[in-house]
Amino acid sequence: MNIDFTSKQFRRLLDLAYIGNWVLNSARGNDRIPDFDEVESYLFSQCPKFDMNTLFEEVDGEILPSKAFSEGGIHEAIMDYEDTVFFEILAEELAHRDITEGAYDSDELVPRREAYIREFERNGVTNISVDTEL
Repeated sequence: MNIDFTSKQFRRLLDLAYIGNWVLNSARGNDRIPDFDEVESYLFSQCPKFDMNTLFEEVDGEILPSKAFSEGGIHEAIMDYEDTVFFEILAEELAHRDITEGAYDSDELVPRREAYIREFERNGVTNISVDTEL
């Protein structure tokens, strides 16, 4: 199979592959899913065809995204996504917590969740406190 990409499309494909592999493998430690590493490596090995030699490097015979690529802003996009997901899940969990058992009402849940989201947008985690005994 042959697929033709413009340079811009190929560059975006690299971003997508890197982000996807990051989501799937970054928290797995030694239990990585090698198929995704292989696809990422293959795509980055195609960089010379698009005159993007600074975006990959070879380490111990393996083609990897270069430091220039990984430090070029891609992690800011990943962090933005992670922050959004974190706050959405936290808002959902806190809204569920606030609704007493037996009184669950989805009409009550949505405004509570949205109130938490607004709070997080204004103040992040600054106003969150947790009672713990250390």
